[in-house]
Amino acid sequence: MPDIILWDVMSTLVYDPYMTEFPAFFNTTWPELLKVKHPTAWVDFELGRITEQEFFAIFWPEFGDVNLDDFHQMLFDAYRYLPGIQTLLEDLSTQNLQMHTLSNYPVWYTIIEQKLNLSRFMDWSFVSCHMQVRKPDPLIYQRAADALGVSPERCIFVDDRGSNCKAAKAVGMHTVKFSDADQLRQDIFSLIESR
Repeated sequence: MPDIILWDVMSTLVYDPYMTEFPAFFNTTWPELLKVKHPTAWVDFELGRITEQEFFAIFWPEFGDVNLDDFHQMLFDAYRYLPGIQTLLEDLSTQNLQMHTLSNYPVWYTIIEQKLNLSRFMDWSFVSCHMQVRKPDPLIYQRAADALGVSPERCIFVDDRGSNCKAAKAVGMHTVKFSDADQLRQDIFSLIESR
């Protein structure tokens, strides 16, 4: 029965500034940014194929020289737990569970840690920039289970995207699609209380 939770981070646990604060930092809007951004730079950055400096050089060349200190401060200020999530994680930390991240994200996850100390609740075990694979590739779920030395059936995977949950379920994991903290609490506790 499941006793390990693998967490998506952005838009599941933590507010994602990518569509609002990110373009505002560059005095543009999300729709305008979508029109001109490089088609593969974000994926390459999340996979750890390019550095942050290389990302900004190609993602949208009109950015020019980016003041990384100011940009990192913008991210730091924007990151926050979604409503009800911190309390849920506190409650889950009293259960007999392992909790790990399983997240598509670049090296900026370290800023999330600096701001929110997410490692109080879980290990930053599986982040795409270190794994060189992204959800919903089935390989990322299998690699996570293999690294933990367990069968996928021992794992509950939580994500806000249905496609990512579908892929995790296909390799044998239990899945919970996130919509809000109350629903998430009910779904997770119903799974772990059935152990």
